[in-house]
Amino acid sequence: MRPDRRRFLKLAAGAAAAVPTAVAADTRDGVVDEQQVGCLVDTTLCIGCRQCEAACNRQNEMPRPEVPFSERSVLRSARRPDSRALTVVNAYAGMPSPDQPHRDTTFVKAQCMHCLDPACVSACIVGALTRTADGAVVYNPSICIGCRYCMVACPFQIPAYEYDNALTPKVRKCEMCARPEDGVGANPACAAACPTEAIVFGRRDELLDLARQRIENEPTRYVDRVYGEHEVGGTAWLYLLGREAGEIGLLDLPHEAPPRLTEAIQHTIFRFGAIPFALYGALGWLMWRQNRKASLPPAGEAVGAAGENKG
Repeated sequence: MRPDRRRFLKLAAGAAAAVPTAVAADTRDGVVDEQQVGCLVDTTLCIGCRQCEAACNRQNEMPRPEVPFSERSVLRSARRPDSRALTVVNAYAGMPSPDQPHRDTTFVKAQCMHCLDPACVSACIVGALTRTADGAVVYNPSICIGCRYCMVACPFQIPAYEYDNALTPKVRKCEMCARPEDGVGANPACAAACPTEAIVFGRRDELLDLARQRIENEPTRYVDRVYGEHEVGGTAWLYLLGREAGEIGLLDLPHEAPPRLTEAIQHTIFRFGAIPFALYGALGWLMWRQNRKASLPPAGEAVGAAGENKG
């Protein structure tokens, strides 16, 4: 069938819709303002009780695990947050800090870091992930298309997909379940449940001041570094360390936020129209090719006509 103008326009519109709108997806919102909240995790105070895991499970109304939270044997194997556990605690052999020779294990909590310039938000082509005014990175399942680009983009390997949910799968991760509007003293469930106050919730600038003050007051206990202050552009979750980050499962990441590189490349391409030109050029070539085929007579007719002329 010979393609007409209407069919061509439909094809062009569909192809254009499939091209990511990189300019519209510019999410450079890593500006820290006074509303920015976060949590400070002191790894020298965590005792591996898993109360934060239990509290997170209750708060998010997730299925209870087969192994109870009181069971500490699960700490022997490295775990990552998944679709059924938005936060987990892992155990690492060795003293939490030089001034704690009586302890032979360091416990470290893992969850979404709520980046100031989140790669998952930049990667989401439909805006299902957004960064709120207070800095929390939240998810809207009603518009998610399940592409899982956020999982690929996250430098901390956090978003988890509900592969066992065939009908309404979601991407799951910590959404920092407390907000300033919840009232004075409101804490995320994990922070509220921590018996040693290893997790402190508050404004990010104040948490950084607290972290630096602890390092200054006890230089023999802490590494002179606040993990998350600069990593991938900065994160809302911050860590005080008694050991080097790589020894306790914290990734060695650059200071530059991933979206600054990926969006710069995308914007450069779209600024000069390389992809649209290539797209519509290809469509134009396909139309020319189809029209050319349609204008040629069938092979049988051509042979027959040539035979008649010869006779």
